[in-house]
Amino acid sequence: MVLDGNRRWAKRNLVMQKHGHFKGADAVENLLDWCEEFDIKIITLYVLSAENLDRKNEELEYLYDLIKTRLEKLYNDPRIHKNQMRVKGIGRIELLPDSIKDVLSRLDNATKDYSNHFLNIAIAYGGQNELVDAIKKIGTKIEEGKLDAKDITKDVIEENLYTSHLPQPSADMILRTSGEKRMSGFLMWQSAYSELIFLDVFWPEFRKIDLMRAIRTFQKRKRRVGK
Repeated sequence: MVLDGNRRWAKRNLVMQKHGHFKGADAVENLLDWCEEFDIKIITLYVLSAENLDRKNEELEYLYDLIKTRLEKLYNDPRIHKNQMRVKGIGRIELLPDSIKDVLSRLDNATKDYSNHFLNIAIAYGGQNELVDAIKKIGTKIEEGKLDAKDITKDVIEENLYTSHLPQPSADMILRTSGEKRMSGFLMWQSAYSELIFLDVFWPEFRKIDLMRAIRTFQKRKRRVGK
């Protein structure tokens, strides 16, 4: 899911951008409740792109504080253990403040043995960056003699993506809010055969009925996966 439209929602409602981000964070918590109700096994949330790191310092600092606060709340949520949910940050995590890296590390360590549900938090993420990083990992293995270039396969590439921990690296459905109809580099490899759904609703006002309609739309489509 591409969580888009926080700032435009704030502008439309004549409130500060910070309030849009805060309402967007509330919408994420609601979404996780609904996904639990519908037993959706794998969720990837596009929270902050690598390009977003170039925003004005004041807005970015607020986003960092908000993300840290909500991640701490998630860390203390007993449901991640009840549902055996693996929680992992994907992206260039090293670019983030130490406070966010710390809570992501604690979430990863606390849930690393879980495999019933997966929550991926795409933060400081870029699809092109993910492919570049995967190629670098593969190149290092070739240099070290652990891999021959002729043995590079689709599976080898997937083993070096940020999503290598998932039982199913491909994305069945990608949903973007705000009315924008583009992928913005989200899960470029994993989305090869994804069903794309674009909603004309800003993320802070995303409702349970919107999720249900998206799921219904997905279920009605015939997925041929190139066949």
